[in-house]
Amino acid sequence: MNKLLVVSVLIALLALSTEGFRLPRQVDEEEGTLSKISEAIKSYYGSALDTVNGYVDTIKGLKIEEKAKNLYSETSTVVSTYAGIMQDQIYHFFHQ
Repeated sequence: MNKLLVVSVLIALLALSTEGFRLPRQVDEEEGTLSKISEAIKSYYGSALDTVNGYVDTIKGLKIEEKAKNLYSETSTVVSTYAGIMQDQIYHFFHQ
């Protein structure tokens, strides 16, 4: 009985110690259809992002954003002035 216990403990220790000596398995992956498609999509997506970023930089170089802000502020000023005039006209029309 003692011999069986000693042998069992030794086998268990041997099994646990050999588990630490395992080498990582190197799998030769062949590039499949799905991986080729995903790489192509990633490539197209990257080039599209680069193109869009180039366009954005060009637009920023033209200072269109500043021109649009100026146009908005001038337009809102003019519209608020004419809206005030129209409001006064309607008020005086109904309250003579």
